[in-house]
Parts: sequence; structure tokens; C-alpha cells
Amino acid sequence: MNWTVKSFDELTAAALYHILHLRAAVFVVEQHCPYQDMDYADQQALHLMGTLEGDLVAYTRLFAPHVKYPDKASIGRVVTASSVRGTGAGRKLMEASIRVVEERFGKVPIKIGAQQYLTKFYQSLGFVQSSEMYLEDGIPHIEMVRE
Repeated sequence: MNWTVKSFDELTAAALYHILHLRAAVFVVEQHCPYQDMDYADQQALHLMGTLEGDLVAYTRLFAPHVKYPDKASIGRVVTASSVRGTGAGRKLMEASIRVVEERFGKVPIKIGAQQYLTKFYQSLGFVQSSEMYLEDGIPHIEMVRE
């Protein structure tokens, strides 16, 4: 997997199109969850893209502390293409995301809004549940923090 990190202003139109296509394919189509994906937060994020043979197959957006949360960085829109699920791509994506957060923002706490069924996966990466379950677009979620 090849990793690239870009700010919003560094994204080409083609790269942004690939990102939005992957997010819609998974979050809207696969998960049957119509929601407003383009929330004007992309402009404040770093965009971590994982490609295989030129195809975008893994993606997260990363926020510095004080952007989404007062004292924590954040990782969001965690998504992998169906073609790479079960290969360890999700773990590699999150490890790369944590690494980029630490390189760019220092060793700061990281907060995520995780789909509840992925709790054990995120715990294995050092995240701890920090909220009760809540519904987001009809899907059970929890907040988690990695100190």
C-alpha cells in the first residue's frame, strides 16, 4: 500500500473525486445510510490516502487538536474499499493515521466516533471507550479516545 497525505488545497480534482466516490460507495451505498457527507470539514483536514496499483482503497481524514475537539486530534471517515477488506488494510490504515497524527501534531490524545461493532478493533489500537452508545445516521456508535 502506498500512502499519501495532502491538505484539502493540495488535492487535485481527480483525487477529491476518488475520495468522495469511495466514501459514498461505502457509507451511503453499502451501509444504506443517506447522509450529508460533504460537511465543510474536509477543508480543515489532512487527507490520508492508501492506494494499490493506482486505485484508492483506504482513506481517513485527520484533524489537528482544537479543530473538532478542544484538546484532542481526531481521525474520521475511516474507510476501506470492499476489495481489500479482510487483508489487514484497515489496521494498516489506522496505524498510518495514528503515525501521521503524531508526526504532524505531536503525541496528543486522538478521539474517534467509532461504529460500535468495531470496538474491539479500535481497542487493539489503544483506543478506550469514552461515551455511551449513540445513534448516528441510524448506526450505533461510541466515542473512543487514544491517550
